[in-house]
Amino acid sequence: MARAFYQKVFAADVVYQDDVCSVLKFSETMVNLLQVTEAPQLVEPLTVAASGSGSRVLLTIKVDNVDAVCTELRKLGVTLLNGPIDRPWGRRTAAFADPSGHVWEVAQELR
Repeated sequence: MARAFYQKVFAADVVYQDDVCSVLKFSETMVNLLQVTEAPQLVEPLTVAASGSGSRVLLTIKVDNVDAVCTELRKLGVTLLNGPIDRPWGRRTAAFADPSGHVWEVAQELR
């Protein structure tokens, strides 16, 4: 489900895929989507948090026009958590959650 979301929303390329994971390439960054049952061995001694336990990471993508990106996200059926909003630190941002509950932000530098 998450892989299809990333391919639809970000047009991410699949670098590797098997029964328990998909590695997707976003420009020069790769994201490993892993079944939760396989994650403990990769994050030990930490534990894997439950998906409903709250946000633990914010992934930010710099874009040229937040409003245009949000229009496209909405067309793809993505619900925004917040924004677009001008932030006091000189960025216009909007956030949304992927199917696994990870929060993504699109951010534009304000001039």
